[in-house]
Formats: sequence, C-alpha cells, structure tokens
Amino acid sequence: MANPRIAILGATGLVGREFIRILKQRNFPMSSLRLLASERSAGKKITFGDQEIEVEQATHQSFENVDIALFSAGASRSRDFAPAAAKAGAIVIDNSSAWRMEPDIPLVVPEVNPEDIKKHKGIIANPNCSTIQMVVALNPLHKVNPIKRIIVDTYQAVAGTGKAAMEELAIQSKQVLEGQETVPHVYPHQIAFNVLPHIDVFLGNGYSKEEMKMVQETWKIMHAENIAISATCVRVPVLIGHSEAVHVEFTKPMSPEEARDILSKSPGVKVTDDLDINLYPLPLAAAGRDETFVGRIRSDFSNPNGLAMWIVSDNLRKGAALNAVQIAEEIIRQGLLSEGAKA
Repeated sequence: MANPRIAILGATGLVGREFIRILKQRNFPMSSLRLLASERSAGKKITFGDQEIEVEQATHQSFENVDIALFSAGASRSRDFAPAAAKAGAIVIDNSSAWRMEPDIPLVVPEVNPEDIKKHKGIIANPNCSTIQMVVALNPLHKVNPIKRIIVDTYQAVAGTGKAAMEELAIQSKQVLEGQETVPHVYPHQIAFNVLPHIDVFLGNGYSKEEMKMVQETWKIMHAENIAISATCVRVPVLIGHSEAVHVEFTKPMSPEEARDILSKSPGVKVTDDLDINLYPLPLAAAGRDETFVGRIRSDFSNPNGLAMWIVSDNLRKGAALNAVQIAEEIIRQGLLSEGAKA
C-alpha cells in the first residue's frame, strides 16, 4: 500500500508542533502532510524538513483525501471535527479528552494494548499524559504478577496546560526573584516556587477530573477494572516532564530485582536506578526523550506484596504526540488503512 496522507489539526500548538517534529525524526512514511488550525493561525508557515508548509484554516471539508488525522485542538473542536474527518475516510487519533471514555472508541497505548486499534470506527483516543507513562511502566509487571491496587501521586509540568502556562511560570519566577508581586492568570494561584494540588476541575467525590481520568483510563487501557486505584495530581513549577510516585500492591510478592529485570526488557521503558551514584529519573533529563524512565524501585515495607517506584516521562512526547504517532505507525503495521490510500 502507498504511504498514507496525514493531516494535523492544531498544528501550531505545543503538541501540534511536537507531532511535526516527531514525524520528521521518525521518518514517518507519508505521501503528504496537511497542517490545520484555527482562522487566526491560517497562513502561517511551518518548516518540515526542507519544505515550508502553509497552515490552513480547518473546516469540515479539510479531511477529504486524508488517511490519518492527528488531533490536538481541544475537546470541543475534536467533537466538532472528528466525526467529519472519520466520515471523510480518515482515521482520527485524538489527543483530547473528548472520546477517551466512549465505550466503542479504543483508548490506546501501543506498548500495552495495540490490539484494541482494530476495534476503531474512525476515531482512536490518545490517553491522558499522566496515565500513559504509568501504564507503560506498570503493565509489564501486571502481566507477570497481577496488580491489586495502585496509589499514585503525580508531579506534573506546566507544559501540560500549554504555552501560556509555560510563559506564566517564566514570568512569575522572574518576578519573585526580583521581589515583585505576581498575578496568576492561567492557574488559580502562583505556580512559581509553589505546588498546586489542583489539575482540572474538582468533582463531587473530592477528586479532581485529572485524578479520575487516571483511574478510569487505566482500567480501560489495561482491561483491568478490578484494580483499586487512587490518584492525587499536583502541578509543579517544572516546564516539561511529568513525575509520579507510584505504590503498587501485587497479588503476590515481587522483589525490586525482579521488577527491574522485567522493566529493563519492556518496550518504551528505561530503568534508571542506581542510588550509589544518585541515579534516578529526573524530568530535566527526560525532556526531549521518548522513553518512560523508572527508578527508586524498592519494596514497600508497609505491604508484603508491595513495590514503590518513581516514573518520569516527557509529557509532550510520550504523554501526547509520540504516543499518537506510535498509534499511527501501528495502524500501518497492522494493515488497517483502507485501500483508498494513494500516494
């Protein structure tokens, strides 16, 4: 089959630009690339290799003659444009929260449940960034020793909120260091030199929407709704890279050595764990990298069947754009493109 025709919706945003960068870095096989965004971004030019591609205003007709559409334009625009793209014959891989919990739409992490891609009906959902890195690290262990319970606390970078949040962190940091007052705009409180136990809206059960995403998405991706999960999601003054402290209870004991051995052989995982030389995952080191880094693997002395670990990943790459591109690669590998794809 000829190489697919690709479109990116939200091409000028943080994740959209990461889509473009990763497609080039991975030499993704495609015959054409269309960049789509809102009216205010139309006409901009973005470099892709040795060519400049002009950004077009997205319309419902933009997806004619497109085989795979990578979406990162927010939930409302996804709900508007994804059905039109799918009707036009494109397979949509959507990075927003719009479709993740729809029962007939696959929610996919290629290292965990690539077989679910076959169930798509034109739309495939890309999971939440904090969920992706956790299941990449935990699923290989779960396959060997079924997990009964997960307690996860996240430390999430401001890039997860977008460019304005990254700019606000930089501005506030400068203001604080110069003794000036800060006025928060993106977050409800100052983010510089602070941590906010508040990501997305709070729900009636006291958890935030982000925290419940981690619970429900993990169940769906790992096909394991019997796992008890509790999450606390925290925004920290880091530009790029989400970190997670994870405590896992297995069906039977698992030693740190066994966990390290399993994870060192698992796709997408890099074990970074040598306390003698202060080697453990850091968001600064993970930024720009594709792997999910796991370290501080240790027995949980409060639970004979428990392990504790520290998981870090670049939330713009594996937590968003890279995972979507890997889904697209799986679509090609599994031969799921229609015969209508043309060079």
